[in-house]
Amino acid sequence: MANRRQTRNQIRGPHSALTDFLASNNISAVQIREDYRRRLEETEHQATSEEPSGTTENGENEDSIDESLGQRKKRKRKETASLAKVKQSKEFAHRKSRRIGEPENDDNLNTREMMYQRSRPKPGQLDNCEVCGKRFTVTPYSKTGPSGGLLCAKCSRSLDDDGKRPNAKKRGPRIGRRQNQSNLLDGISQQGALSLAEMCTKKVADNINDIEEFGDLPTPLLHRLSQILSKRRAMTPRTLNLFLRPDLDSINIYDSAKLETGDFQKIFTFMPTLTDVNLRFAGQMKNEVVEYLLRRDLRLRHLQLDAANLVSDSHWRLLFEKLGPQLETLKLSNLDFSLDDETIETMCRNCTNLRRLKLKQCWKVGHGSLQAFSSLTLLEHLSLDLVRETENDNILEVISTVGPRLYTLSLEGFPNADNCLLETIHDKCRFLSKLRLSGNIVCTDEGFAKLFTEWENPPLEYVDFSSTRDVDSLNPDGPGDAIGLASDGLIALMDHSGPAIRKLNISSCRHVSRAAFEEIFSESKVYPNLKELDVSFHTVMDDYLVGRILQCCPIIKKLVAFACFNVRDVRIPVGVALIGGLKAQDTVVVEGKF
Repeated sequence: MANRRQTRNQIRGPHSALTDFLASNNISAVQIREDYRRRLEETEHQATSEEPSGTTENGENEDSIDESLGQRKKRKRKETASLAKVKQSKEFAHRKSRRIGEPENDDNLNTREMMYQRSRPKPGQLDNCEVCGKRFTVTPYSKTGPSGGLLCAKCSRSLDDDGKRPNAKKRGPRIGRRQNQSNLLDGISQQGALSLAEMCTKKVADNINDIEEFGDLPTPLLHRLSQILSKRRAMTPRTLNLFLRPDLDSINIYDSAKLETGDFQKIFTFMPTLTDVNLRFAGQMKNEVVEYLLRRDLRLRHLQLDAANLVSDSHWRLLFEKLGPQLETLKLSNLDFSLDDETIETMCRNCTNLRRLKLKQCWKVGHGSLQAFSSLTLLEHLSLDLVRETENDNILEVISTVGPRLYTLSLEGFPNADNCLLETIHDKCRFLSKLRLSGNIVCTDEGFAKLFTEWENPPLEYVDFSSTRDVDSLNPDGPGDAIGLASDGLIALMDHSGPAIRKLNISSCRHVSRAAFEEIFSESKVYPNLKELDVSFHTVMDDYLVGRILQCCPIIKKLVAFACFNVRDVRIPVGVALIGGLKAQDTVVVEGKF
């Protein structure tokens, strides 16, 4: 029975909701009771201090005065002990070290301030606002009033408004690092403000969803708007409607990924006078669009389509049979489903007036297609980037047939073509202004040197011999007879075309020596037209050579130097975009006047 009574005495009743709330918010009932008692004592003390002394009729008032004086002395002793304890603390010493140079009398003020802060209610507890007296919950962000008390949220806001805080300085428009790097990759290193036309064009692009029509904007501005919107992936069916004007004869959409089949048909419906069509990433262009195009009887002369993989070979043939005689430019790219050799033969048989032909990453183009290209007798610009390997004799036949009339020749995807190709170009081509032969691993440096020696072709303006080198990883220095464009070939190229060349890409031609670069960019050499140069993956490139390049190329705008690890602290003139280099992320040190 005794044990049962002891257990029963330990049972406690259920907690009330108020008790749970106070406990969860760290509010002590004892603290509330002490605060209430302290406020009563302060009220009584204030009342007794206001009564006149010496007007007592009995000894009760004298006893209460003596008692209040005793309490006052006791409170002063406690306060003095507390002040002494605070002065001995590390926090007080730390604060005093931060207040060097201030009067010694401020020690007592600092001590009282610390005591007051220690006695403040903690976050989560309740307190009365110093200004309005309203009861509020203390938070870590509660502000201090004029007399040292805490303020509620409303009074804190009014205090901030009355304080007349200084407005933040307005900064001008700033371009982020990502936009700067994007501009550099595009070869843009512009100092100062943009042109008025460019600023207005970008402002229109920023508010494209609020624009109902473009009005009578000229074609160049429409083209620029299309480029900006395509880059931002903002070309939608609604945006497309802004570009559909019956009076225009050309349309350029560089990102058609968000357009549906009906949108492509809408283009040919609202623009009946089209002669130039350029549609990139046209993934939803299907056979129905080609059938609709053929029924419209358009006078197309320039056609460029990209990624139109839903168009079958049969409809490509129908397109070439119907529109082939009037086509002067044909550019097709990224086709992995259609456009086989039979379709190419149909194209060459019907498109007899082609002046410009470009086939890039068309997977089914092979030997038969190269043989068919020889029948295009009016061709002036030829660009081929093949996926399937072809025989060397087929490309030699093409160059021998159409080479004498070519102004530009671009060959990619011919890794096994040998020096016979360079000899054929040397013997047959007489009017080239652009030459590209990239990704080759067979042609030798001697073959490149012979190509530019006593060549009757005028100086080239655009040259791309990137990635022409030996790829044997076990022999990084290459064989004795250098493969690809090396020192002798580069010197011969610059002797032949140096004064006229505008764009030069020799990226990954890693067998060019430092002595060759020093000879090409010596103090006596000047290349007045060179604007873009790519010397990526040349390990011999350093600050000195880059400085020589900048001295020899007075109007250069873009210099690409990826993986040139010795390019560290070169000084770049104003207006030149340096891409790559070891410290490409740092702010480029510029010299010259803005």
